[in-house]
Amino acid sequence: MGKWYRIVSAIFLSLGILAGCQAESPGNDGQQQTEQQAKEEFSVQITISQNNGEKSVAEKELEVKEGTSLMKVLKENFEGVKEKDGFITQIEGIKAKDGEQKAWFFTINGETAKVGAKEYELKEGDEVVFDFHKWE
Repeated sequence: MGKWYRIVSAIFLSLGILAGCQAESPGNDGQQQTEQQAKEEFSVQITISQNNGEKSVAEKELEVKEGTSLMKVLKENFEGVKEKDGFITQIEGIKAKDGEQKAWFFTINGETAKVGAKEYELKEGDEVVFDFHKWE
């Protein structure tokens, strides 16, 4: 009986050690997830101006998470952002008056945007400029 008691005790002790090792694993995974989340955040620069950059309205360097849309960042960090049918109509209280041929245009890294602000997912180092000016 003493022999069986030792064998059963050894088995339970081994199972306890294995369970303890597994319990540490999620902690390590959690640390790796935290490091990965930190890597998923990056800086972008957003500038708001008027008349092709003649008048500066606002400029912010922001930390954003990977996969975040430009529209979301704009609405969360600037005042009075409004849109209609996917087009930005107002930022920082600046909007076209009735009949005025002005609108918000934006560039990403110096190039005219090819998609709307809702569709564009920001990337590390992006420099976005929203400018309110006449259109022809």
